[in-house]
Amino acid sequence: MLRFLKSGAVAGLAVAAGVAMAAGAANAQGKEPIKIGFAQSLTGPLSPNGKQALLGMKIWEDQINKEGGLLGRQVKLVYYDDKSSPAEVPGIYTKLLDVDKADLVVSGYATNQIAPAMPVVIRKGKTFIGLFGLDVNDKFKYPKYFAIIPTGQDTKGSFTEGFFAAAAAQKPKPQTVSLAYADAEFSQNACEGARANAKKYGFKVVYDKAYPPPPKTTDFAPIVQALKAANADLVAVCAYPLDSVGIVQAAAEAGLKPKMFGGALVGLQATVFKDKLKGKLNGIVNYETWVPDKKQMYDGTEAFFKEYQARAKAEGVDALGYYLGGWGYVQLQVLGDAIKAAKSIDDNKVADALRKGTFKTVMGQIKFGKKGEWAESRMMAVQYHDITDKADLETWRGMSYQNVIWPPSLKTGDVIYPYEKAVK
Repeated sequence: MLRFLKSGAVAGLAVAAGVAMAAGAANAQGKEPIKIGFAQSLTGPLSPNGKQALLGMKIWEDQINKEGGLLGRQVKLVYYDDKSSPAEVPGIYTKLLDVDKADLVVSGYATNQIAPAMPVVIRKGKTFIGLFGLDVNDKFKYPKYFAIIPTGQDTKGSFTEGFFAAAAAQKPKPQTVSLAYADAEFSQNACEGARANAKKYGFKVVYDKAYPPPPKTTDFAPIVQALKAANADLVAVCAYPLDSVGIVQAAAEAGLKPKMFGGALVGLQATVFKDKLKGKLNGIVNYETWVPDKKQMYDGTEAFFKEYQARAKAEGVDALGYYLGGWGYVQLQVLGDAIKAAKSIDDNKVADALRKGTFKTVMGQIKFGKKGEWAESRMMAVQYHDITDKADLETWRGMSYQNVIWPPSLKTGDVIYPYEKAVK
């Protein structure tokens, strides 16, 4: 994006580009806009992440339109709140395509919301870029699906690979693991990957049980007590935001102290949940998709987050946007670049461009592989440490409270082991 060019651009280029953009925007005003439709979780338990993704998408919309739009037309986002309910999703996509006549559609945030959209999208033959869906396309095998999530080809295993790799490196090596997961699509997929990783790294699974996801489960103490009774060396949990928070709180209250604790706990990346849990996060080893470390500052990254954070308060969203803000922007940045490459909004041509292209984005380079997943993984494992009750936005803004412990290429610190040493 032009606004995110590095500051070394010469003034003459900036002026010329500004004139060209103004002319392009004026030209595009007289034509019907390209409509990009989607559902998004703007209320309910997924909304802290859904709303930050939406702000990233709106920033892209504003910038692309100031640059003259796409194919000489302005772009218009058309979206509806799915209320964090999978049951709302099929009707929204039917309305977007049949009533709103959206030219293109993308997904909202999360596996559980993407999966119910797939039958509608497939039936209509639409290209579909999913945002943080875990191996959604495994059962559909839809050739026009593409995933914005850095899981690579080992999709299900990627969320807990770092957890098990770090555990296997300890001396003496821990031997047993307990698994708990919500009985919902994401958690089932992530826990399937955890089982595979346990086998791969030589751990014996001694407890492996699902629980009904919220709102069916509101008391997490019995789950934690069962994990405590199993007395495994490692405890890995695969959960969505409400149950992630509930299990971490219940673990602190019950004094759960395995040698390592964490897994695929969605939600802990969001500022609102970090503020809620604070020191209870210490010692937990969890997955991450991006952190504000210098190794992960790509062309345009800092400029994007500066703009996001300047707008966040007025939008009433996560103040930092580290978990979904950047990826929401990238979802449409990749789509826009594919449209430019295809010189068309025809779904088949756009899908072909997505398959063939390598995309430079504010969150790094993306190349799609089999099933529309990334050709290479960039998932991480981080460990939280030294968090006090005084932790605030400035704490979460940087890296002082978390170490990237895996993969080696992105590592910023060593794991604190056992878990009890990091608990404060």
